Order: sequence, then structure tokens, then C-alpha cells
Amino acid sequence: MMEKTYEPQKIESDWYQNWEQQGYFAPQSDETSYCIMLPPPNVTGSLHMGHAFQQTLMDILTRYHRMLGESTLWQCGADHAGIATQMVVERQLEAKDLSRHDLGREKFVEAVWDWKETSGNMINRQSRRLGTSMDWSRERFTMDEGLSEAVMEVFIQLYEEDLIYRGKRLVNWDPVLHTAISDLEVISEEEDGHMWHMRYPRVDGLGVLVVATTRPETMLGDAAVAVHPDDERYQDLIGKEVELPLCGRKIPVIADEYVDPEFGTGCVKITPAHDFNDYIVGKRHDLPLLNIFTVNAEVNENGPEAYRGMDRYLARKQIVADLESKDLLEKIEPHKLMVPRGDRSNAVVEPYLTDQWYVKIQPLADPAIKAVEDGDIKFVPENWSKTYFEWMRNIEDWCISRQLWWGHRIPAWYDDAGNIYVGRNEEEIRAKHSLADDCKLEQDPDVLDTWFSSSLWPFSTLGWPEKTDELKNFYPTSVLVTGFDIIFFWVARMIMMGIKFMGDVPFKEVYIHGLVRDNEGQKMSKSKGNILDPIDLIDGIDLNTLIEKRTTGLMQPKLAPKIEKSTRKHFPEGIQSYGTDALRFTFASLATQGRGINFDVGRIGGNRNFCNKLWNATRYVMMNVEQQAMNINEGETELGLAERWINTRLAQAIEKTTEGMRTYRFDLAAQAMYEYTWDEYCDWYLELSKTTLNDDSASEQVKRGTLLTLVSNLEILLRLMHPFMPFITEELWQRVAPVINREGPTIMLQSYPEFDELQIDKDSLLEIEWVKTFILSVRRIRSERDIAPGKKLAVQIKGGNKQEQGWLELNRHYLFSLARIESITVIEEEPDDAVIALAGEMTIVVPLADLIDPKAELAKLEKELNKLENAKHGIENKLANSGFVDKAPAAVVNKERERLLETDEALKKLQAQHARIKNLI
Repeated sequence: MMEKTYEPQKIESDWYQNWEQQGYFAPQSDETSYCIMLPPPNVTGSLHMGHAFQQTLMDILTRYHRMLGESTLWQCGADHAGIATQMVVERQLEAKDLSRHDLGREKFVEAVWDWKETSGNMINRQSRRLGTSMDWSRERFTMDEGLSEAVMEVFIQLYEEDLIYRGKRLVNWDPVLHTAISDLEVISEEEDGHMWHMRYPRVDGLGVLVVATTRPETMLGDAAVAVHPDDERYQDLIGKEVELPLCGRKIPVIADEYVDPEFGTGCVKITPAHDFNDYIVGKRHDLPLLNIFTVNAEVNENGPEAYRGMDRYLARKQIVADLESKDLLEKIEPHKLMVPRGDRSNAVVEPYLTDQWYVKIQPLADPAIKAVEDGDIKFVPENWSKTYFEWMRNIEDWCISRQLWWGHRIPAWYDDAGNIYVGRNEEEIRAKHSLADDCKLEQDPDVLDTWFSSSLWPFSTLGWPEKTDELKNFYPTSVLVTGFDIIFFWVARMIMMGIKFMGDVPFKEVYIHGLVRDNEGQKMSKSKGNILDPIDLIDGIDLNTLIEKRTTGLMQPKLAPKIEKSTRKHFPEGIQSYGTDALRFTFASLATQGRGINFDVGRIGGNRNFCNKLWNATRYVMMNVEQQAMNINEGETELGLAERWINTRLAQAIEKTTEGMRTYRFDLAAQAMYEYTWDEYCDWYLELSKTTLNDDSASEQVKRGTLLTLVSNLEILLRLMHPFMPFITEELWQRVAPVINREGPTIMLQSYPEFDELQIDKDSLLEIEWVKTFILSVRRIRSERDIAPGKKLAVQIKGGNKQEQGWLELNRHYLFSLARIESITVIEEEPDDAVIALAGEMTIVVPLADLIDPKAELAKLEKELNKLENAKHGIENKLANSGFVDKAPAAVVNKERERLLETDEALKKLQAQHARIKNLI
């Protein structure tokens, strides 16, 4: 016997453990292969809403293709996350008053590995809670031995082909972590700042040029002042020089179209070593690159002696004071600006000139552009290809080195003369270059950008550089599912590397999904206090724990009271337990092809009810199977109208769901299943089936047909829904499938339902639609007249075409049962004392005598009549008053006359109704 209520916690962990232990997540056949690569989450990470949304969609695809009988692999693994992981371990050392330098590089890396083994991979445990069917037996890590070998092979090959080089360029520099970071690791947000307007004296003594800046400390590295070539105000100054205040240097005035003549004074200071745009201008004009900061963002030896050793912000304060004392500061204005901060350290990122390793990207980019142009890779939605092309056609060389200890160490060594040797190890290099034993070699201390190793993910995880069966079977992979925020950082680089080293694209399609935001469309962030944890939505969390979770570890503790207030407002009782399936189905139903997914907790509550509905429907079906005590698999069956109709609706739901899967419209697939389950199967077919099963006059063949339809439709529905809601469908399928002798250890490995056009019975659709309209019309009359649901009504009908009259005769059992009708009588004329409704061309009539208590209704009408008569007398008296008629505005008098006519008309109607009801007594 099934449990009366659906309790997801009781079924989810057991089923997942069973699936994993039985090896169901591994490829199951030698048929057509289907492969998805999990975007490797950081080993330090925990499952956030973006992960949960993305992994739900990937699991839906994986389970769907597995049920199609394809050899399906969802390749999982984790990224070593250089900066994030190093910071975690460094914080642990700080708690012991130690630094990584106290341990030394080798011991520190060992400490990171120890942390990874004991505390890392929490996100994997959380992904299991989400029901993801990744092949955990094939889990990879970007720092494991095989992937590390792939990284080294790629670096060496690219270097030997002159596609990797070492050079001095501008990078995003984190002055706290002392490393270059990628654009994705820079968070730019608007902050309050200032605009300083500084005077640069002309060398010829004929006045000053006023330049504006939000970073006055960088003036120490200025190489020029730029004006627009068409700006008539400065034509005579182009090619001349100005004094750089406080520095004792002269810098030229240059003309460049980069300058906006409408902004400020039209003069812009150019600091090529400390601004990305200025760097480009500096290259065009061959300006010197003067780096004025140390790795700590303190003024170095290139700055004036007075500021050396000062932190950049202390230097700013002193420089502004010195400018003011020399009357070289025109004004200071409040100004809002975008401030770039490192996502890990929160330090303001400094554009910094330093030696780094780079990939010469254009030779790799050209084939990757062509692959999308030729249709070898298709973006879904297609418009994202435009974003891809725009970036790829303006791509710049890729900085791949990071000043960290945790990561793939760059396989390059230097001798005392600065010569570079690249190879797998020092021994190989010495042998290859015939270096003497006393030639001292030192390995480059830097590691590779984590995006470098993850760009190899689609083929390194399958065994490259070895020629493995996995590569043969699963490369190219089928589809990449990812957010639009990493098209540049990951997607494009995988395409470039895949084509370069495999000679083929890494995936055939790229499905780009939107980013999960809160219900108001705001980005979820710690500082906003609007983060939802998917595990909290699955398991539930009490209010106090939720508040503590949201307010602990804030970078701005002053935000805590505001976040607490907001949390109490939106979740006064905390978050209830919704279960995994409700969360997954909510994600699917929200997966439109827009840029943003606004997540409303109310939606998951609705889908928790949907799970309840499915559970209760199964209980009803199983109860009837037991009560009827009939072998539904043997003997003749007869399908009635309701059975033909529900089979048709199921076929249509299968068609819509399959189309949704084909086109990555998970929302439309979810909608098709929801509408069939709730609106058709549960709300109508279960009720229609009761009529048949409770009818003593129904034949055994008819009852068997109804029971078989109930069970088989439910079993097919469970298979249809399984990729979306794996736990509840497995639990229910295990109970339902044996009833119709469907064998198999798990629903996961069953076949996915296919659309069968032979199941479509269009006539049944029309007939049941009319039956539903008739029943709903009678129910509406009940509702409007507040008639008790149990009271049976005497219904009269008039008219209707021949087809409808035939439907009426054939479906009286449904109408009597579901509309609670006592009798149906054909009439020629509609009585005055009745309520009417329509079912197609047929008029449904319910006499008032059946609907009301005549005495109570008379009392009610007499009270209303008395009220209207008093109102009528009041208006008549007013209009009989010559003082009112003569003195009031004509519009007011006319209004009263209209009121009198309306009141008189209402009185006549009520008096007629009163007379009709009186005749009923």
C-alpha cells in the first residue's frame, strides 16, 4: 500500500544510492553515442542556483538520451581553481600565524592536495542531491596526472610552433594576491568617486591645459596629453609639449580620435602602463611605457622620490595636496565610476605592465570562426553566434600565466643568461640542448591560467594525448550547455583548442541558457542578501539559520540589519522543504531562451503541489487496480470515449515534449507535461474513469479498458517525466510498471515514449470538449447561485445540432455523474423563471425552483423593492421642487431625471421577478 502523503526526503537518497551503486550512470550500449561535458566547477565551490539550474538541464538531456537507447556519457569533474583554492589554504595557514612562504612551495602544494582530499569536492555531494546522473566512475580533476600530461603536451606543442611566447604587456593585476587575473575574475561595479581637474603648464609659458582624471596618482606615469585631431581649440598645440606637474618631465600633446572632444575640456592624459585604452593609444604613437607601481601597488623607483614607497591611495592624497599648493588643481567634482575589483580579494585591480606568457591567438581563432560560419557548430539560440563572432574577430593574445603556486607550473626553464628552454622536465631539456651539468637552470615560478587547462576539457578528459576508445566514441561531444557569461573565456577557447589538437570541433551544438536571478530580476549576491541555496530549497531551512547564513561573512557588515529585515519579510517562517523534483521541474519550466531566469519561490511551491497531484493520482490508480480485482493484461478490452480521448491527449503531450527536447525549449516540454497531467489526466480522466468503474451496468471489457488505460497512461507519463523529475517517477514507476507486466530494474533504462499518430482520435477530442463544456456550464450555475455541491439538479435542454444531441445521449452517464444531475428533459421554450448556459449550440436550462428557496428569495426581493421605492420617491420629490429644478445646473437636473428612469426600470424588473417567484409557492 502506498504512503498517503508524498515525502520526498524518504525516497530521494535511497534511489540515488541505488542508481550509482548499480552503475546506471555509465554508458549502457554500443549504439549512437551522446556525450555532454560538465563545465568543471571549482573544487572549492558549493552548489549555487546557477549550478543547480544548469545541471538540471544537463541531466534532463542526459536522462532523455539514455532512455532513447543511446550510449550516453555525462563526463564530470572539477577545476583546480588556482586562485580560489590557494586562498582557502592560505587562510588556514594564517589562522596558525603561518604563510605559504614559511612552508615553501613544495610543502604548500602538498597542503593544498591534502585539503582537496579532505575538504574539497563538496559540490559533488550536493550535485548528487540534485539527482544528476553523471558517470562518477569517470570523474576527472584538472590537476590529475592524465590532464596534467595533456596540459604539458599542449603548451610544448604551441611553444614549438611559435604560438606561445613571453612578453611584456598590460594585465589585470591583483595587488593583494600578487597575480594577473582574467577579465572574468574582475567584478566592476559603480561606486562614488571624484573627478580631479589638473592643470598641466604649457612649455611655451602660454597658459595651461586642464585634464580630468579619476586616478590622479597615475599622472606620475603620464606619457602624453591627447586631443581630438579635429578639435579646433588645440590645433596649434598638437606636437608641442607640456610640463608634467610634480615630475620634472615634459610630455607631448598628441592627436588621436580616441579622445571625445565633448567630454570635459577635450584633453586626456595618456598613461600607457596603467590604463588599457591608454596602452592602445600609446602603441599607436610609440609612447614610452612607464610602470610606476610595485606588485603591492606602491609607487616604485620610476616615480618622483617624494612619493616612492607610498601606497597608491596615500600617494593620491599627497599628490592632490601638492597640486593644490602649487595652484595646479582646477577643481574636484563628485563622480560615479565603475571600479574593477578582484572577485577573490576585493582589492581594486590595477592595470599593470609585467612580463607574462601569452598564446598567439589569431592563428587559432581563424579556424574557430570558420567552424561556426560553416555550421559545424550551432549556437542555440542562434543570436549568440553574433556575440561569438564579434569577440573572435577582435580577439587579442591570451595571457596564460599566473603568479601562484597552485596550478600547472609552466614547463619553462631559464639559464643565467635569460635564455628560455621549454620541455617536459629539466633532464629532457639538458639532453635536447646539450647543456653542461654546471649550466644552472631555474624553472619559471608561474603557473598556467585555469582556463588554459579547462579549454582542453572535452578531449583531455577522454584520454588525450592517448588514442583512447572514449575519444573515438564520444568526441566530438554532442552539446555544450553553458551560460552566456563564459562564451569568451571557455567556449571559444575550447573550440580553438579542439580544432587545433583533435582536428575537429569539440561539440556540435552550444546551448546558451540565461542566468538565474531573484524574483525581481536582480543578480543574486551576498551583499544584496538575496541568495537562495538550492539545498535549502530541497531540505528547508528555519528563519534564524537562514538569517545567520545570509549575514555571516559579509564584506560590508553594516548591510546585515538590512539583509535580516528583508529575509524576515520574504521568508517569515524560513523556507519549507520542497524536495528535489519540485526544484528541478521549476528550473525546467523557467528555462526559456532569454538572458535572465527570474526565480520566484512561489513557483516551486506550485510544483511541489504538482508532485502531490501525481502521487495522489497514482494512489487512486493503484487503489482501483486492487479493488477491481481484475487481470487487466488478459481478456478482451473495450475503449470508451474517455479512453480514446485521453490516449489522444497523451500522444499530443508526447509530441510537444519531444519537440521541446529537440529544440532545447525545456519550458515548453515542462508545460506540455504539466497541462496533460494536471488538466487532462488528473482533473478530467480520473473523474471520467470513476463513472465507468462505479457503474454496475458497465461490462468487464469496458472496465478492463478503463483500468488498462489508467495504468498504461500513467506508466507512459512517468517515463515521459522521468528526465525532469527522476525521484518521484522512479518511486511510482516501480509500483505501476508490474501491473502491466513492464519489466526492468529501473525507469532510467526504459525506453522514452514515442509519438504514435495512430493514437490520435480527433473525433474524441471534439466530443469530450463538448462534454466538458456541458459539465462546466452546470458547475458554473451551481457556483454563481451558491448551490450545495451534493444537491442534484433537474436540467432542461433546448436546441443543439444533431451531433450534440447524439453526444448527449451517448454521454449521459458522464453528465449525470460529473455534473450531479438528477434528470435531463428536452424542452421547446425556455421558461422565464430559469438560469441558462450554453454547450455549443445547445441551451442548458435550470429552473429557478431547483435553485432557490422561494420564501427566502421573496423576503430578499421585498427588501430590495422597498429600498428602490424609497429611492424613487426621493428623486421624484427633488424633481417636484421648483427651487431645485430652477436653480440647479441643467446637467445636475438631467442627471436626476436619468436616475429616476433607471430606478423605475430596475423596480419593474424586480416586481416581475417577485411575481414569478410568488407563483412558485
